[in-house]
Amino acid sequence: MREDNLEETLKNVLQREVSDEAFHIEGLEERIVTELAGQLPKSSPLEALKRLLAPTRGARLGQLAVIGATAAVFLVLGAFLAGRVPFLEGNPRVAVTPSGNEVLFIMPAIGAQSVTVVGSFNDWESTPLSDENGDGIWTKSISLPPGRYEYAFVIDGRWWGQDPLADEYVRSFGEYNSVRYVGLAGDGA
Repeated sequence: MREDNLEETLKNVLQREVSDEAFHIEGLEERIVTELAGQLPKSSPLEALKRLLAPTRGARLGQLAVIGATAAVFLVLGAFLAGRVPFLEGNPRVAVTPSGNEVLFIMPAIGAQSVTVVGSFNDWESTPLSDENGDGIWTKSISLPPGRYEYAFVIDGRWWGQDPLADEYVRSFGEYNSVRYVGLAGDGA
């Protein structure tokens, strides 16, 4: 047999065998999908819940990104609103007025019946604050000589000792007191 004949013969035999077996290939994809569908593991609702609550590493990173972006939005929003809301209920304020050592005590207490300030400057006796226009902002200006003063607010008989603008805090007899330095370096009074 010559080489050209051999190639032609092999080609014909191969084509015949492929065409004879072609019917086995038709529908192969559907047969494989059907067979594999029956072999898939069945998951219970509990397992599906576990997969939802304990996602893959990539999904966890996505969740963390969403949480981080949300926190950033709230941080920017909070910084924006911080300058617009001067006093929130329950945030006591102490300010030194420009004239000498007058200290202005301010306590927002909407709905309160009485607000007093007690401290080392008044021998821990109540000095009432007033809310002249009824807006819930209680104030009292007290002239104090230079020094270190501990104080707290009392709202309707309840101790409120942590002033966010205080220079420091101390704990005495189980309660916190605010500390304010008047007329000393650093506070401008």
